[in-house]
Amino acid sequence: MKETLIDLKNRRSCRKYEAKQITEEELNAVLEIGTYAPTGHGTQSPVMVVVQDKAVRDRLSVINGAIMGAKIDPFYGAPTAVIVFADTSAPTGRQDACLVLGNLMNAAHAVGLGSCWINRAREMFEKPELADLRTKWGLKPEMEGMGICILGYMPEGVKIPCKARKEGYIIRD
Repeated sequence: MKETLIDLKNRRSCRKYEAKQITEEELNAVLEIGTYAPTGHGTQSPVMVVVQDKAVRDRLSVINGAIMGAKIDPFYGAPTAVIVFADTSAPTGRQDACLVLGNLMNAAHAVGLGSCWINRAREMFEKPELADLRTKWGLKPEMEGMGICILGYMPEGVKIPCKARKEGYIIRD
C-alpha cells in the first residue's frame, strides 16, 4: 500500500517525451489498469482508443492544436495517445471516463512512463473531418471524446517538481 501512495503523490504531468515508442508490455499494463477504473454501477461505459500510428497521431495533434489556436504539438512529442470516450447515454458516463483517464496516468507512472491528460477531445471528435476515425473505430454517436492520455518515455534526468499544496484545499466540518 505504501508504494501506491508514493506513486500517487509523485506522479506529474510530463510535457516532453523521447520519440521512442513504448513497449507493448508497458502499454498493456497501463490499459489494463484503465479497465479497472470505478464506473457507475460497474457499467464499464467508457471506451479507450489507442493511437500509435504516427500519421494518425500527427493528424490528431494538428487538429487539437488548431482548436487551441496554436501551431504546436499539444501532444508534446509523445508517441502514444489513448483517447478516452464517454458514453453520454450512461448516467455517469463522463465521470466514468474521467476516472479511466486518472487510472491511465497513475498506471503510467507506476510502470515508469510519462503521461499527461490532453483536453479538447470533445471538440476534436465533433469535427466532421474526424468522422472517418469514429467510423473506423466503431464508435456510437453517443460516445463523446473526454480526454487524451499521452504516453511515452521522459527524457533521462528530467525531474518534474511538485507545486506546494494550496491553503484551504481541505475543509473539515
